Amino acid sequence: MKKNDIILIICILVVAGLVIAMTRFTNQTKNGDEAVAVVTIDGIEYARYPLDKDVTETIEISDNNYNVISIHDGQCEISDASCPDQICVYHNPIENNGQTIVCLPNRLVVTIENGSDNDIDGATY
Repeated sequence: MKKNDIILIICILVVAGLVIAMTRFTNQTKNGDEAVAVVTIDGIEYARYPLDKDVTETIEISDNNYNVISIHDGQCEISDASCPDQICVYHNPIENNGQTIVCLPNRLVVTIENGSDNDIDGATY
């Protein structure tokens, strides 16, 4: 091994160490944020609700349509809606990062951000 080979190996180890340190740092800051339920209507963010506070709010949508969002015990659900099919009402409560509830007739989407990661890749009901 020559002197340049040793310098190359040291540089690669330093870069690898920096990448690992940055990855751990960004994961710690991401996990430090509180979990929130983000409500969007027609793709525009309507509100953010923290999952650690119990809230029940009626969201009025045009043409007398509405959805009632309930947050309790760290979970978010739609407890009532004006849509005819009620699929969003029968959806299980969500609490993990990336989970969503969608009400297509009212064009409303609820997504969890900064929540805990789900250990299960998928489930069927």
